[in-house]
Amino acid sequence: MRPETIAVHGGYTLDPTTKSVAVPIYQTTSYAFDSAQHGADLFDLKVQGNIYTRIMNPTTDVLEKRIAELEGGIGALALASGSAAVTYALMTITEHGDNIVSSSTLYGGTYNLFAHTLPQFGIEVRFADPRRPSDFAALIDERTKAVYCESIGNPLGNVTDFGALAAIAHSRGVPLIVDNTVPSPYLCRPFDHGADIVVHSLTKYLGGHGNSIGGAIVDSGKFPWAEHKSKFKRLNEPDVSYHGVVYTEALGPAAYIARARVVPLRNMGAALSPFSSFLILQGIETLAVRMDRICENALSIAQFLQSHPAVSWVSYAGLPGHADHDLTKKYLKGRASGILTLGVKGGRKAGENFLDALKLVVRLVNIGDVRSLATHPASTTHRQLSPEELAKAGVSEDMVRLSIGIEHVDDLKEDLDRALRA
Repeated sequence: MRPETIAVHGGYTLDPTTKSVAVPIYQTTSYAFDSAQHGADLFDLKVQGNIYTRIMNPTTDVLEKRIAELEGGIGALALASGSAAVTYALMTITEHGDNIVSSSTLYGGTYNLFAHTLPQFGIEVRFADPRRPSDFAALIDERTKAVYCESIGNPLGNVTDFGALAAIAHSRGVPLIVDNTVPSPYLCRPFDHGADIVVHSLTKYLGGHGNSIGGAIVDSGKFPWAEHKSKFKRLNEPDVSYHGVVYTEALGPAAYIARARVVPLRNMGAALSPFSSFLILQGIETLAVRMDRICENALSIAQFLQSHPAVSWVSYAGLPGHADHDLTKKYLKGRASGILTLGVKGGRKAGENFLDALKLVVRLVNIGDVRSLATHPASTTHRQLSPEELAKAGVSEDMVRLSIGIEHVDDLKEDLDRALRA
């Protein structure tokens, strides 16, 4: 099926008892076993079924299947936030003494996780310039467990050549993990270009309505974990917490996503509420029509801002003159989603005045909403970064980030123009 249809129907067949067309909300903690042996078999991963909502739930199962189908993956794991998804995606395969190589242009929360939190667990993150894929190769060594990037960077809106990064990662026997939050699988499917694992903040474009926090990990099922037994020991050696199961032997291509569920999720517990799963499913149903409108609005507004006398610069990869426009055509069908950045003449103070004068566009730090949103990254999402870290992340003091929504574009232009002239 095509993505527009998957977004509406993927992962769900009518409830056999009630014939409910909408996905039911299974607001329960636990599930009865048919017998003592049935319970034992479930806990030993010998049979499929529900055990406890911390690790699986029928409503969330539909969400996971729908996201996996949209991305073209073998399976998915829904979690309580995008940050949990990024963390668990790495903790599934890393341990003390390992490292990952990451793009330096990242969402501020991810940068802080990588630069400050993971090192406390003995996991080093090495940063490379996404504009120079060869820099990643130079940082990979025998303890590297993954290469990581964002398909479209937040807040920069830069497009990463993740196909090139996939080739580099695979040449060194490690997977490529791509955060595909900003374009969503409607605009871009990283698995089609060599990526192995995809992560999402479901809070953003997939959910799309600013009403629920969630995250997801999606597994392509294509990375040959069993061919790298010594590097990925946690997938290839007996897991004593599950009676010696070897994930690559028991679960084959689904080894990675299975371990993500039964180890980091089970043991650390960032479980998604079934009600949040329901809300996100409702959002996904309109993904295609929302993204079409968002991309149309964003391009029109970027063009409008380019010619505005109060704007010093505009960065939107959908514009023909943008440095990443060719990558936009290669990976995103020429459409760069809804994030754009601009500089207001007069520097940081002028940018603050612009934000304060907005009436329709909402001042907050989320992205991917049906509403248009604005923020000043250096004082919000990237506030914890030093001046040197801000420069490495590409975040300037005068930068304002806009996340364009689905409102009438002329109303948005009028609000932006009024605020810029205030």
